[in-house]
Amino acid sequence: MSLSCNATKLAEYLMRKYPLADSYPYKSWSYPQGFYLWAIVRLFEKTGDKRYYDYVLAYGNTHVGDDGTISCFVGDCLDDIMPASILIWLYTKTGEERFKLAAKKARKALDSYPRNSKGGFLHGKHLPGEMWADGLFMELMFLVRYGKYIGDEENSYKEVVKQLSLYFENARKDRTGFVYHAYSDNPYTKWASPLNGCSPEVWSEGLGWYGMALVEALGIIPENFNGREEIRNQLILLCEDLLKTQDWNCGLWYQVVDKPGFPRNFHDTSGSAMFVYTLKKAYDLLLIDNEYAKEVIDKGYKAILSKCSAGIDGGYNISDACDGLCVQNNYDQYVDYTRCVNAKEAVAAVLWALVACEEGTDTI
Repeated sequence: MSLSCNATKLAEYLMRKYPLADSYPYKSWSYPQGFYLWAIVRLFEKTGDKRYYDYVLAYGNTHVGDDGTISCFVGDCLDDIMPASILIWLYTKTGEERFKLAAKKARKALDSYPRNSKGGFLHGKHLPGEMWADGLFMELMFLVRYGKYIGDEENSYKEVVKQLSLYFENARKDRTGFVYHAYSDNPYTKWASPLNGCSPEVWSEGLGWYGMALVEALGIIPENFNGREEIRNQLILLCEDLLKTQDWNCGLWYQVVDKPGFPRNFHDTSGSAMFVYTLKKAYDLLLIDNEYAKEVIDKGYKAILSKCSAGIDGGYNISDACDGLCVQNNYDQYVDYTRCVNAKEAVAAVLWALVACEEGTDTI
């Protein structure tokens, strides 16, 4: 264990390891780059260190042409939409029209993007009927910022509220604040329950994507916007149940969140980091005021650090998370999925949580 790790040390190691964010796994343009770079963005916003700014700008320069064309952008999956949120931030900093044009191209891709029968965006065009918590985060990180910084606030925020509400209505587990990893209105979806169309379990990282989507939206959508109170209530319910399900012995949450003690269930670093971020931002935004939350956040932060160990290359290794886990068919597949060191989602999630706990959250 190495408690010497912190946000700036981890970020600087990652920037050395990946001199261009393009090389961060697994494609040069996909959600991992967007997820990772948002932590770097926040470090720049908090510290003013120009190295962070230059690193993010290099990614934008690599992918965006003078006419706003985005190289490697396909738009056949919501994973493709996520890194476009970085281009919106670059537009706010540089004022360069090409970044605004690029954001508009990504927004236009959503106009014709397929939805399920209830109006939810499909996770991928090749997945008929399927709405995933993963994709909810990917699309809304972009869409809520498009409304704030590019234009069309009313329709953008309305769509964000709609997608979050739809997901809660259709993927909620019983009367909890938890949601299943995914749901589908396609009767031929293998993993979907014939009773409710939901996936079999509340997966840690999937619930993390959902929680982060909520706090990111609530940090930007104005308080008087129609429907905001509804998604605020979703967040409050989620936070209440996260406070109850943290394993107080170690400070982490389980891979299948609501089944502690079940066979082979393990503490998942990636989802736990996402929960710490969600709770910290909700607390900073005064959306939750439970004083116990401060203890949970602090304990979770320390527990995440316990999963960061020194690497032989002088950097850090982050353990006990799965890499690229899609919707599984049953409990066994969720808990038996191969764990690895430095799973791309876990690395970025840990960096998000460290920045939030050490530097504070934001509403950019």
